[in-house]
Parts: sequence; C-alpha cells; structure tokens
Amino acid sequence: MQVTFEGRVLFLAQDADAVRRQLAGEDLSLEQALPLRDDVSTDEITPAWICYYFDERLGQYPYLGLKCGSQAPVAAGSVRHGGFAVTVAGQRYGKGSSREASPYAERLAGIRLVIARSFERIYRQNCHNLGLLTSTDFGLIERIRRGEPIPIEEFTRGEDPITADIIRRGGLFAFSRARANGEVAIPPAAPPRPMTYAEKILSRARAGRRAAVQPGDALFARADWRYAHEYVSPMAIRFLEQEMGADLKLREPRSIVCFADHLNFIHSSMPAGRRAIGLLDAAQAMAGYQQAFCEKHKLTLHGSLRGRDGAEGISHSIMAERYVEPGQLVIGTDSHTPHCGALGALAFGVGATEMANAWLTGDVRVTVPPTCRVRLHGRLAAGVQAKDVVLHLLRLPYVREGRAIGQVIEYSGEALLEMTTDERATLTNMAAEIGGFCGIVAPDAETLTFLRERRGVAMVLDLWMRSDLDAEFAHTIDVDCSALEPMLARPGDPGNGIELSQLQEPVAVDIAYGGSCTGGKREDLRHYHQVLKWALERGLAIAPHTRFYLQFGSQDVREHCQAENMMEVFQRAGVELVEPGCGACINAGPGVSERADQVTVSAINRNFPGRSGPGQVWLASPSTVAASAIAGRLVSFAQLQRMHGPDPARAG
Repeated sequence: MQVTFEGRVLFLAQDADAVRRQLAGEDLSLEQALPLRDDVSTDEITPAWICYYFDERLGQYPYLGLKCGSQAPVAAGSVRHGGFAVTVAGQRYGKGSSREASPYAERLAGIRLVIARSFERIYRQNCHNLGLLTSTDFGLIERIRRGEPIPIEEFTRGEDPITADIIRRGGLFAFSRARANGEVAIPPAAPPRPMTYAEKILSRARAGRRAAVQPGDALFARADWRYAHEYVSPMAIRFLEQEMGADLKLREPRSIVCFADHLNFIHSSMPAGRRAIGLLDAAQAMAGYQQAFCEKHKLTLHGSLRGRDGAEGISHSIMAERYVEPGQLVIGTDSHTPHCGALGALAFGVGATEMANAWLTGDVRVTVPPTCRVRLHGRLAAGVQAKDVVLHLLRLPYVREGRAIGQVIEYSGEALLEMTTDERATLTNMAAEIGGFCGIVAPDAETLTFLRERRGVAMVLDLWMRSDLDAEFAHTIDVDCSALEPMLARPGDPGNGIELSQLQEPVAVDIAYGGSCTGGKREDLRHYHQVLKWALERGLAIAPHTRFYLQFGSQDVREHCQAENMMEVFQRAGVELVEPGCGACINAGPGVSERADQVTVSAINRNFPGRSGPGQVWLASPSTVAASAIAGRLVSFAQLQRMHGPDPARAG
C-alpha cells in the first residue's frame, strides 16, 4: 500500500513573513523556512473559539492562532485555499489541550500528513484515529515534492501492532469494524514480570484476559469511567452517529458521565465581533446537543446551574469528589483527566473519536507507556505548594526536551506523603503540561481519609496497589523539595519556570485569577483564604489597580467554603466570586484579559498564547496569586509578609 500526496508543503516557520509568502503561493525549501516553530500548541492550531464548530466549517481555521514572534500570519481560509497537503513543524507539536478539533481542522483543510521533530501523545493519537498521517522523518519532504508514492510502512514503523493497523485502515472506526468482524488479532500477553502500579491497573483492566503487561504492549482495557464535556462531546456524538446511525446502543451507560462545565460563562466574555458572526449561538448550542444525547441514552449529566450562571462543577473536580476510586481506569475527553490520578486511578485523556468508540465498546485502546518516577524528597517550606513543584519539574531538561512525552508520571516520596489529595491532584493534573500519558499516586492513608471525609466511603486498600520494588522505570527524577522556592512560569508556556525571587524588576498585576480544575479545589481555596485573612488583619486590601477573581471548582467546594466561614473573608477583601466552571482558563469567562498590555497572575495550568485573553499570563500557586493581588505586583506570600511586618498580635 502506497500513499501519494497531491498538494503543497507548508512550513510553520518562526518568521511570520516566511509563512505569509507560502500562503501567498510561494514554495520554500526547508532551509529557507528554518528555524521552524517549536511547541505549537493546539490552542494555536485551533484557538478555543474555533472549537465551537465541530463540522466541516473547521476546515477554514487551522493555524489561526499560530504565533510567529508577536505576529499571527494565518488568516481564515488561507490554508485550504493554498492547496497544502503537508504541514512541517519543530519539536513537541500539538502540545496542550486534547482537542481533536485541531487535527480535524487540518484534515478538513486538505492536510494529509504532519511532519514534526516530535509530537504530543494525545495529538498524534487523535491524528491516527482520524486517518491523518504523522511522521518525524524530514527526508519525506523532498520525496513528496517529487511526487514519489510513499509506502504506508513509512508511517507505521515503530508503532505497536494495533496502532499500525489503525493507520493502515485509515482510522479508528474502520479498525473497530474489522475488530468486530474478527479480522483483528490482538497481540499476545507478556510473560510474568515485576510491574509498576500503572502497569498493574492496565493488566487488571485488559480486555479478554488478565496477564502481565510491559511498555510497548498494545491492548484494549475496560474503562471504569468514561466522561466527557460539552466542549468535545458534540464532535464525539457526531462521529458516532455518522458511523452507527441514530439507533446506536451504548455499552454500560451507567459508567458514562457528561458535564456542561466549559461554556457556562461564554455569554459574558465573548467579544462583540465574534457574536456578530454567530459564534455565541454556536457555543451555546453545544450544551444542548450534549443534553439531548444524554436524555436519549439516559446518561448522567452534571449541567449548568438553574437560575444563575455557572455549573455544578468542573468535570475533573466532580469525578474526583464523587466517582473515581483507587485502582480504576478512567478516560475523559480532556487533557487534564490525569487529575483523578491523585486517588490512585489510572486516568488519561482521549480525543473525540476515541471516546465515541469507547462509548460503543466499553474499552479503550492503550499502548502500555513507560513510567517516569518522580521522587519528592524532604519537606516543602512554608508557602511552597504543589504548583511550585510542578513548575519546577516543567523547566527540567528531561521535560523541556520532550523525553517525558507519553510516559506515566508516578509521584512518591516524603514530601508527597504530607500533601493532601487536593494538592496531589495538582501534580497529577499537570502531567498534561509535562506531556505525560498521565500522573498517578499510589493510594495510601491520605487517600482513604479523602474517600471517608468527602464521600463517607470506608475502603481497604489492596496489597497490589503499588509498584513492585523491582519494577522497571524509564527514568527517575529526584527533587529536593526542601530547596524549592515559590515559582512562576513566564507568559507563553508553562515550561518558562523561574523562581519568584529571581525576578529582575517588579511586574505589576492587572488581574489575579484563582480557579480552574488545577486551582479551584478545597485546598486551593484554603490557601487564598489564608493570605486574604492575614491581609485583612493588617488593614490591607486588594491593590486598587488589580481585580481578583476566585472561581470555585465545584458546588461541593463552594459549600465547603461557606461551611468553613471563608466567604465572609473573600467578600470583605473585595474578591469577585465566580460560580463553578472552566471559565477564564479557556478564555470563556470572568477573569480573562481584554487588552494585550494587561498582566494576569493565574493559578490555571497553562498559559499558551491567547489561553486566557490577549494579555500576558503568569502561572503561580494559589498563595502567590492571592499575595500578588494584595501587593498589586508579583510577590510570594512570604515576600508580602516581610513587606508588612510581623503579626500584630505577636508584636503586642
């Protein structure tokens, strides 16, 4: 089988003029296009507002958010009209959100192959599921330009047998039809061996038989939970109904949970220009599309609040608070699904096609990933939190160079033992920013405490729920947590980490935002409250030029804050409280910037260009966000305390 690419090659160059010249009809050589853009995120391939479309209209919009320096050279329709069949870019292509809209938009615009130095796992898997080819072989460029037919083996080399078969067949649905007809041979199981905790979960969830697994094994694993939200589920529903017809039957619908958590505030933040072209209607229709599907198939739906803006909660928050248990396998249509790894579950994100297929079959395709062990030694200093640990990890060479892509990130160590489950969830949640397959923590006494206090569930941990002592790890990262300081990530990428103490000049803050699945948990709200209470006791207030937004991760979190009398402090401090939802994190709610010159300090998980408005977004821990709101510039809580002296009560 051979593939011929009839179309042009588009190099995503760092130079905006080089991109414009190609869109205008000029063909460049690779040498003329260098250097290529690294770290092209899905937010750049398809900015959030474009994903309100989930049909052929997406083909007008690939690369609309691509930043080349300070410029965005791609206009609507220009890729499709340019007759391109191949896109070429640099390292870590497709990082960030798991949105399948990105490769789908590329395919609809005529792109048939993406060549890059390296790819993020979910993006590449979404490509395979859709029939969009990928490669890291830059030698293909000239062969394609000569019109040479390329053997399909060029695109399956190095892949596991199941993925290779999906690529050969042109996508996941075609493969699933062959599987249902008995045309697919599932690879044999590995011989008995010591296993990591994640490997044990996959072994136990393996469809058909329970046997040892090892990295590289291809298998189907039964999912205990399959959840989706309204920003992605419409595309999954559309793919599913196109493939199976309207009378389809879902497997085990009780284990499918849907959420309306992304677009609850879109009416308050969408610019007038986008409203004028009908995007508000398109965005608001997504929740209705999902709701009709849930009603038809009697699925659990955690939706919008009645009588006021907001949601019952963010999907990851509610799944952790109410559903997921240790040892389970969980998939969600969001890159931050690893959030639930804090409870000792193997939780990972999948795209729309993968979820649609899982709704039908009850299982999910998995290539067993290698595991990177992160050992957190020592104790965190006062004012240093899990977010600071992650921002430190993100700047390490192993992560920055993309070597952790697709790996399980297993956390352990003394510092971890002292973290609450909410803090651990920050570590596992942001495995997405690391590029990992998932983040996971072996369950322990803290996990049992969380289950008992949050759900009233008494559980006994099984002896298998930990990595074997002689298990194989691909890499080990050791972190001396006692040496860590409060961290920041400079605007543009979560990997732009810097100790707050190393800032060379003051950075004024226009907006402080605490919320999202990463920064809107109970423990996060406790940190905001601690800083604000301290400030009020000293007669301090939020800086006059700064607006401070706090958005709860769920109604459970909001009710906890009320029960613990935190709300009074928030209100006295002048915080703008926002009901649960993803909101500003996806540029769709209170807390987004309105101008490019605005500076935001945020507890969200990623700060790619345009992620939370046109301004500059700095990432920080909850304590640093609150302290910066009081100071009106980037400071840690410890720095704020030094600025304003000792506790008045102690001074007396």
